[in-house]
Amino acid sequence: MEELMIVANVAIVFGTIYKLFELFVGRKERQMLIDKLSENSLTEGKFKGLNMSSSYSALRFGCLLLGLGLGILIGYIIICNSLPEYWIDEANRQVRETASIIYGASTLFGGGLGMIVAFLVEVFHSKDRK
Repeated sequence: MEELMIVANVAIVFGTIYKLFELFVGRKERQMLIDKLSENSLTEGKFKGLNMSSSYSALRFGCLLLGLGLGILIGYIIICNSLPEYWIDEANRQVRETASIIYGASTLFGGGLGMIVAFLVEVFHSKDRK
């Protein structure tokens, strides 16, 4: 097993060194691509959509947290109504797994819904400014 650890350590060290060289060598090329993209987008009028600045960051974060909280609350309500055996101390594994799936799905659904609401608010607010 020690031989494998030596090979793994050497691979990690050389892989890290290779990626660092690749990072520094490709930096100028990436900068040129970014400059070219920004020049083209300004002259051709692309990116007329949303201004993705940080002015809406509080709205995005607030809607995300609100959606997550509502998702957890909805998951709790679903579990209370559909899985009464969940609250027994000796509930079986299948009931616990079902409850965790309900909590996870409703939390992710609520967070995604909150982000969609934040996006729609940004769109309507940017249309009102024009």
